[in-house]
Amino acid sequence: MMLDKQALRIATRAARDDFVARMQPVMKPPAAYLARLSHGMTVASYVPMDSEADPSPLARAAVEAGCVIALPHIVNRATPMRFLSWDTEAALIAGPFGLHQPAEDAAELSPDIILAPLVAFDRSLNRLGQGAGYYDRAFLRFPDSWRIGIAWSIQQVESLPIESWDVPLHAIVTEKEWITR
Repeated sequence: MMLDKQALRIATRAARDDFVARMQPVMKPPAAYLARLSHGMTVASYVPMDSEADPSPLARAAVEAGCVIALPHIVNRATPMRFLSWDTEAALIAGPFGLHQPAEDAAELSPDIILAPLVAFDRSLNRLGQGAGYYDRAFLRFPDSWRIGIAWSIQQVESLPIESWDVPLHAIVTEKEWITR
């Protein structure tokens, strides 16, 4: 039986919270991800909230490869998310929804790779996000960016209810594997 998106979010977040509390998993950058990195690229990462998978090992690998890091910056629900430059030593400011983000005056960048958080995913590389559509709109705004979902393996579901505006990922990284077509 297919759950509606909100029920799926609630169930998957609860499973994710329990998994992280019990297992304390660690994300490792897969070789296929490392092979995509090159000096001067912009990699959009994020600061995890609650039990979201932490992309910092992938962001660190990008910095070591000479990439520039950008983080999401959100003003409100009506304003599209921007990716702003972030020096890994720079302080972050509080944003809406409990986010930690660069200051508004940081340079806006066009990402080559977008590391995207998610609530649930399936093997067809579909993602279920928080529900506000920020990442789907960013994926459309940056169609040439390589879209990588960052998740714990427990967040995988058999299939997701897909809407016409949902943009699939190019790959998903979990603590166990690299999933791609």
